[in-house]
Amino acid sequence: MSESFAEALQARTQDVLDSCTSCGRCFEVCPMPAPAGIADNKAADVVGGVLDIIRGGSGTPAAERWAQVCSGSGHCIPACPEAVNPRFMLALARVAMQRRATEEEQHQKGSAAFAKMGRGVRVLSRMQLPPEVLRRFRSAGPAQAAPEVVFYTGCNVLKTPHIVLLSLDILDALGVSYRVMGGPGDCCGVLQFRAGDLDASGRIVYGTTDRFAATGARKVLAWCPTCTIQIGENVLPGRTGPPVAPAYDLQAFVVYLGSQLERLRPLMRHPVNKRVGLHEHPGVPGVCESAIKILQAIPGLEYVELEQPQVGYMCNTLQPLPAFKREVHRGILEAAAVAKVDALAGVYHACHRELCSHETDWLFEVVNFLELLGESMGIRREDSFKRLKKMQDADAILTDVMDLVEQHGLALEEVRAVIEKDLLGEQPLPLRSARVERDGASAPG
Repeated sequence: MSESFAEALQARTQDVLDSCTSCGRCFEVCPMPAPAGIADNKAADVVGGVLDIIRGGSGTPAAERWAQVCSGSGHCIPACPEAVNPRFMLALARVAMQRRATEEEQHQKGSAAFAKMGRGVRVLSRMQLPPEVLRRFRSAGPAQAAPEVVFYTGCNVLKTPHIVLLSLDILDALGVSYRVMGGPGDCCGVLQFRAGDLDASGRIVYGTTDRFAATGARKVLAWCPTCTIQIGENVLPGRTGPPVAPAYDLQAFVVYLGSQLERLRPLMRHPVNKRVGLHEHPGVPGVCESAIKILQAIPGLEYVELEQPQVGYMCNTLQPLPAFKREVHRGILEAAAVAKVDALAGVYHACHRELCSHETDWLFEVVNFLELLGESMGIRREDSFKRLKKMQDADAILTDVMDLVEQHGLALEEVRAVIEKDLLGEQPLPLRSARVERDGASAPG
């Protein structure tokens, strides 16, 4: 009988409990205790409280708070002298807190989150792409030969489908054979994991990783940092089979692109004469470094370093601290204005959804960095999500997408609900009413 995800997780939990000495170094380097209001607590006591939660105890209020606000920045991982992964340790603590609820409550919470996510992905992707283009994102049947790579979208990037299309266009230009997997049908199981429903999470993610293996590809390129961490840290390290231990390497897509820079250089034939700053997140090692390396290689582009806090692995990981998240967004927008950039480039989809509409208030573009790479390669994909969100009017948006709504047979009530909640409602920092003068004496507040 194969080992379940819950059993594999329990074995790794014991390893954490056996190895962690509660030295507190992980807490000391974490950027989240200060904005969470727990920085004055003794580090060793907070870590000790986290271990107590993992053992099934009540822990301490500070330990619970730290686990809740962990944004996955990853500074803690190299800081641990015992080679414990504190980010994984805090994920275990959050699961333990969720498992204080009944199994039915865990299942209902995970199912509700999955249904909400699935609706947003399905409707928003169809509001932007016709059926024949959307088919590029779906897994095909068994291929005649194993692809070089699997391009794993995850789920939520399909809300901003131009990012996926650019990724595939770039792989095509490189001559890389690939198979696309992702969407709710190939989920990483993180929503059920967060709800404490380990049985459902295991079924989902083990099924997905088995399908990766079945393609025969030697490398899985993951776009989403949530999926990268969920599969790469929470799932695969504890999985021994069956059918077999994974024979593929899981790698962040942006890191892979960085490794292909010498092959990309001859394809960058068009100058992109812009000053560009990058909105960074440190959570997945090598991603921002690779994005910067690519931007610096684009002919004509001037890369500008922006001062910003190194927190989280994507903007949505800051959601437990909404005021802090607004300040992070305000800070990066102001830094871009002070630097007089032509474009503020992001890496990830969640950041783009939350920041793109601010383009209406500032004298710079808000783009995904792949748009700039694509521009240098002569590849362009319309950012329909940003165009629609900048309308800031549900009726106008609905009128604009009506042809696609009819092509896909979407229900108007459902489309309107997604526009209001998932598109316009996802705005952590309110838009300003006035534009900023580039030559003003100071950045706006």
